[in-house]
Amino acid sequence: MRFVFSLVLVFLVLSCTTVRVNYDYDKDIDFSSYATYNYYSDMKTGLSQLDEKRLVRILDSTLKTRGYRLTEEPDFFINILNSEFQSAPSSSVGVGIGGGGRNVGGGISVGLPVGNPGIQRSIQFDFVDAQRDALFWQATAQSGYRENASPSVRESNLRALVKKVFSKFPPKAN
Repeated sequence: MRFVFSLVLVFLVLSCTTVRVNYDYDKDIDFSSYATYNYYSDMKTGLSQLDEKRLVRILDSTLKTRGYRLTEEPDFFINILNSEFQSAPSSSVGVGIGGGGRNVGGGISVGLPVGNPGIQRSIQFDFVDAQRDALFWQATAQSGYRENASPSVRESNLRALVKKVFSKFPPKAN
């Protein structure tokens, strides 16, 4: 029983930290033609000022390691949009113990909710061609969010989110 409880607890912890990402991009774009970027000056991310600062710093570092440069006259602009919502509880896991013999039976069953309702965060990254003013790449990441997390946990979560989002950027040619 202790093993099953430990297994369920590990599953709950891991499900809270999972980052899910959806991608979309213009397949006719030559991503190698982009070398410089900047952010929209009127960007309203929906993040707190501190989280926005953390996210931009992590994003700058990630793009720099991939060879992109931040400049005043960029090849593309980045827009970031954040939204938070209450997630619905998902299904439950049943744990049962039973026994029987000699016409005597018994059983115990416990239903444990998996993924209790919590706050989810969705962060969308839009890359817009500066010359054509056209969206050419977009990623939307969804993950759990704790409003009362410490600054180091917030930074760690944002770092994991950016790593996952940019693991498939630029997209590989088909």
